Amino acid sequence: MRHVIALDVGGTGMKAALAGPEGEVLHRARRPTERALGPDAVVTGILDFAAELSAYGTEHFGTPASAAGVAVPGIVDEAHGVAVYAANLGWRDVPLRDLLAQRLGVPVALGHDVRTGGLAEGRVGAGRGADRFLFVALGTGIAGAIGVDGRVEAGAHGFAGEIGHIVVRPGGAPCPCGQHGCLERFASAAAVSEAWAAASGDPGADAADCAKAVDSGDPMARAVWQQAVDALADGLVTALTLLDPRTLIVGGGLAEAGETLFAPLREAIRRRITFQKQPTIVPAALGDSAGCLGAGLLAWDLLTSTDRSEVST
Repeated sequence: MRHVIALDVGGTGMKAALAGPEGEVLHRARRPTERALGPDAVVTGILDFAAELSAYGTEHFGTPASAAGVAVPGIVDEAHGVAVYAANLGWRDVPLRDLLAQRLGVPVALGHDVRTGGLAEGRVGAGRGADRFLFVALGTGIAGAIGVDGRVEAGAHGFAGEIGHIVVRPGGAPCPCGQHGCLERFASAAAVSEAWAAASGDPGADAADCAKAVDSGDPMARAVWQQAVDALADGLVTALTLLDPRTLIVGGGLAEAGETLFAPLREAIRRRITFQKQPTIVPAALGDSAGCLGAGLLAWDLLTSTDRSEVST
C-alpha cells in the first residue's frame, strides 16, 4: 500500500505516523527527542526513527514509504530543506532534508512546526473548506500560520506568521527577540502563567489555574485574563487587517480554556474592528496530532508536485 512517513519533532518528544493516500493513519509511534544528549544526537535520533518507520512500512505494507514529511521547531528554510536554528534543540544550519533523503532514499519535505500544524488544521481540521485562514498557537510563545487556498505561506525568508512578535504594547516588557512589548509577552500561556503567579502570590500557579479562577468569579483573575485577551485582540486585529482571513483558528495551551477564552476574545475583536470583516473564530480541532498530520500532508503534496512534473515532461 502506498504511504508516506510523517514526523513531528518537538523539544521533548517526536510523534510519527505512516499515512495512506487519503490521509488515513496506518501506524503511529513516539519516542523522546533526547535533546539533553546534544544536537548531533537529536539529528541521529531523527534519522534512526525515520529509518525504523520506513522498515515498518516495508514489512507491514509490502513497500517502503514513497516520501517523508518532517516538521521541526525554530527557524526553518523550507525551500532549501535546512533547519536553520532551534534554541530548544541546540542546532544551527542542519541540512535535515538532504540527510533524511540520503538515509531513506525518497523525497523529503521539511516544514516549520507551527506552519505545518496550521496546514493540517486548515485543510483537514477546524478550517476545513476555508479558502483563507489564520492559525494562531498560544503556547509558551505565540506563532501563526497563514493559509491560502490549501497551502501555508512561509514568506520570502521563512518568517511568515510570526504574529507573536507584533508589538502591541510599545515600550512594554522586553522580549527575547530584542523588541519591547511583543504580543507573546502579554498573551501567551507563559505570559498569563507569569502574571497570575505574581497576582495570586502562588509561584506555582499557571494559566490553567487562572482560567479556573476566572470561571469561579475571582475578580483578580478576571483582570489578569482580560489584560491578556485585550493584548491578543490588538495583535489579531492587526493580522486581520493585513490578511483578511475567512476563518481564525486558535490553538495551543491557552485555547484549552474553551469559551473562557473564546467568548471574551470574540467580543474584544468585535469592539476593535471598523471596516474589517470579523472572521469565524474557532478552536483548533486536531490537538497535538496537528504537526504530525501536517507533515504527512507535506509529503503527499511533494509527491503530487513530482507526479505532475513527470506527466508534464
